[in-house]
Amino acid sequence: MITSLKSTVLPLIILLISAYTAQGQSGIRHRELKKAAWLLGRWQHQSARGLTTETWKKLNDSTFVAKSYELRGKDTVSAESIRLEQHGSNLYYIPTVKNQNNGKPVTFTMVKSPAGSLLFENPAHDFPQKISYTRIGRDSLLAEISGIYKGKPGAIKFPMGRIK
Repeated sequence: MITSLKSTVLPLIILLISAYTAQGQSGIRHRELKKAAWLLGRWQHQSARGLTTETWKKLNDSTFVAKSYELRGKDTVSAESIRLEQHGSNLYYIPTVKNQNNGKPVTFTMVKSPAGSLLFENPAHDFPQKISYTRIGRDSLLAEISGIYKGKPGAIKFPMGRIK
């Protein structure tokens, strides 16, 4: 009786420990991406140039995806798809902009992630070399692209509000 109980209970205990350990490792593996969960949702920025909309969704435990576009009147003047991917302990911001970089994605690596803020850099890119998102409140954020353009430092800020 004790032998059959051991043969039944022991594999169950091993299975439960394995599942608990795997769940803990998954949490560690995707810790940086989880810090960006506040990005999920639809955001907009209205300026004299037009309306910019960015919509973030969770694709899976290691990837968020976004679509961003700028409208001037009824015309779409820019569009891009973005991937926020966690590989190991590194988080990458990977935009693909239509009619730029031969339609190929450009990878920016996260260099800082204090609470409510994300900073990505790619010093080899023409412009921008830095992309940041800063959470201002539950329903507002500041996105910024910056770097050197034509030999001079420059930045473009996009204060955005959450659209419900």
